[in-house]
Amino acid sequence: MPSAAPAIVPSRNERLVLAVDLGTSGCKVALIGMDGSVLAWTFRPVALHLVDELGVEQDPQDWWHAFLDGAQELLTSDTRRRRQVVAVCCSTFGECTIPVDQEGNALARAMLWVDMRGADAIRRRARRGRLNIQGYGPLRLARWLRLTGGAPSLSGKDPAGHMAWLYDHQPALVERTSKFLNALDFMNLRLTGRFCATYDSALTTWATDNRDLSQVRYDAGLLRLLGVDRDKLPDLVHSTEVIGHLLPTVADILGLAPDTKVVAGGIDNSAAAIGAGTVRDGELHLYLGTSSWLGAHMPHKRTHISTFIASLPCAQRDRYLAMAMQTTACGNLSFLRDRILFHADELLGDDQRTDVYPLLDRIADRVPAGSRGLFYMPWLHGERTPVDDRHLRAGLFNLSLEHTREDMIRAFLEGVALNTRWMLEPMLDFVDSGRGGAITIVGGGGQSEVWCQMIADVTGMVIQQPHAPIQANALGAAFIAGIGLGELSFHDVPALCRHRHRFEPRQALRHLYDDSFATFKQLHKRLAPLYRRLNQHRSVPR
Repeated sequence: MPSAAPAIVPSRNERLVLAVDLGTSGCKVALIGMDGSVLAWTFRPVALHLVDELGVEQDPQDWWHAFLDGAQELLTSDTRRRRQVVAVCCSTFGECTIPVDQEGNALARAMLWVDMRGADAIRRRARRGRLNIQGYGPLRLARWLRLTGGAPSLSGKDPAGHMAWLYDHQPALVERTSKFLNALDFMNLRLTGRFCATYDSALTTWATDNRDLSQVRYDAGLLRLLGVDRDKLPDLVHSTEVIGHLLPTVADILGLAPDTKVVAGGIDNSAAAIGAGTVRDGELHLYLGTSSWLGAHMPHKRTHISTFIASLPCAQRDRYLAMAMQTTACGNLSFLRDRILFHADELLGDDQRTDVYPLLDRIADRVPAGSRGLFYMPWLHGERTPVDDRHLRAGLFNLSLEHTREDMIRAFLEGVALNTRWMLEPMLDFVDSGRGGAITIVGGGGQSEVWCQMIADVTGMVIQQPHAPIQANALGAAFIAGIGLGELSFHDVPALCRHRHRFEPRQALRHLYDDSFATFKQLHKRLAPLYRRLNQHRSVPR
């Protein structure tokens, strides 16, 4: 009887990671080599569900089906690719909450990072007595900051707020819940059958002691403060840990080997920091997706309470990631496209939609810098850094008869750029980085050369554009997998990340944008009290 042929083991250069980038708009799946080459990728959209005006949800089954559908497209076209895949690793958006039963079945849709139903519930837990600091009881705030590096968002937009709302309003559901999971935890559960959370995915439960990165753990006192049962939270693992192999059913569906490893991965900000190549201390990356953030690695835990910036656990075992987050970036362009330019009503039908973003670039590029005095405040869903204010709203200011749709389009882009400068100023101080450095831009918005140049001009910083900004999260997941498998180190990553273009700030526009930025901050100062009065007792418009 002939012996079985030996298994073909791909060389390091041929070994691939099936990398998953689950964002709010949908799921990207990519095949990425250990050298950072992206062989193929695909995208599947995922629907949003608006609930009771303050709620924003997604169905976790939609994430899973989007992943399977995209992965099958990439793998079925080439049997050789299936043999080359040695690991699966996910990057997902964070700050969402899914209650699951003992078998891992979702008991409800996921509450997302923009869901504000838990604001009142978490505010009751955050303060005690009349004395408070920015809405927090002083002793409670001090404990959160000392142990975690941050504190629950009083807007309710994180798992601490979500779970508080569920405990207060859905006690029967909580009783049936075996575990509360983040999106990353849910995907890893479906891949391996294992209940676990990474240090970064568990972070915004605000129940972990993060002072020692070698032993991040849940803190009993914080759990009591939040009113959350420890047994309803998954065990903690590091992002680079191999958490198991693909479940046989999943391996069979995808046509992958049953010994394909699954590496824990990270939430989007951790993965983007790696995929951008910004692994050294103080190197800044700017993510421009539905939301936006600035991130930079640091050697120690630190918090700046007045600007809502903190350094927190991330994918690197011995480093924290300083984070400054803003609620809406490219979401403003989606709003412009879906609610204004191509809103389906009597004036326009769905069949008239087109790939609008390249056109927006072209239009904005021919409008003079400064949008002819028109300003846009991009606070569609409140703001987080450098102010945590759920009452803020977006708007055009100084609109006149001379303005056209073209001016409005540029004003939308400039508004996000000015908002970026608003969070950049305290971030530079936080990470002790001067304006002489550069920012690597990633995410879907980073594909726009017009926007990259605009952000360079507005911030006065050099902007570095990678070859594929939209693939940074998937690339970060692939590098995390390579490190988890022992085939890469974090020191290897910068050389594997290639830049396509470098945008220098134009000195001729410096005075104009300095004046625009001063006006932008003044608009916030003047309008914030009015927004608070208008929106304090009403829900977020749908």
